[in-house]
This record gives sequence, structure tokens and C-alpha cells, in this order.
Amino acid sequence: MAHPFHHAERSARLFGGVADDYLELHSWFDESKAHLPDLRHRALRHHSEGIFLAEKLFGVTLTNSDGKRVPTRLVGEQHVKDDLGRIPTVADWLTNLQMQPWMLRTPFRPSSAARREPTSDEAASPAEPTGSAVAARVANPQ
Repeated sequence: MAHPFHHAERSARLFGGVADDYLELHSWFDESKAHLPDLRHRALRHHSEGIFLAEKLFGVTLTNSDGKRVPTRLVGEQHVKDDLGRIPTVADWLTNLQMQPWMLRTPFRPSSAARREPTSDEAASPAEPTGSAVAARVANPQ
């Protein structure tokens, strides 16, 4: 489907209520279009994990304008199935991801000052740096 509103209209036909009852959920599924405006945006939320995440974010059920409680996962499943014909897993999307050199970069390495052993005065101080210590590190990262 081309737009979250059309998904919401279908939800209203399937579960009752009006399209506005479901629009926020369907808009969430398609929010990634703002960053990748083609079908690949679906890799971010159009899968089983995305459906369960929607349930965490929106609650176990939605109450539509008819007063009917509708399982959020059921509406999420409808969205994904309408777009893809099935509910893929995250692995279904990621196994087809082509590795790129930038993905293989070495991990972050803190500066030598950050790796050194603390002095006895530093060891006695709290584990979390104070605001001034953080500001000093930002101003002079070495």
C-alpha cells in the first residue's frame, strides 16, 4: 500500500472504528520512508521484531472509536502482510544485506590517556566523571 492512511482504512474495515484509530500505528511502521524513500525502508520495521516493538510502544491493545480493543500485534501483522504478503524475520532482511568495507572498520579505541591506570587520587574519586571533568575531556580530548 502506498500510504499509512490506506493501511488505516483497511484496519477500520477489518477491526471496526475509523481510520484515524489506526493511523498513528501505521505511520510508525512507515516512518523510515523519511530516511530511505523506497521499498528498502521496510527492512527497518516490516518484520516480526518490528511487530513486537510496535506492541511495546503502543501497548498490547488499541481501543478504537467503537470502544473495541484490538490487539496491536494483529494490526501490525496486517500492515506487514499487506505490504509484503508474509511476515519476514529480521534475519530474512539481513541475510541479503551485502557487506561493505565501512561495516568492517576496527572498533573504537580510546586515547592513551583514557586507557592509563588511574592515580591514587583518581581511584578514590567517584566512578562517574563530574561535569567539569567531562568538559575538560571534550575541550582537550588528548
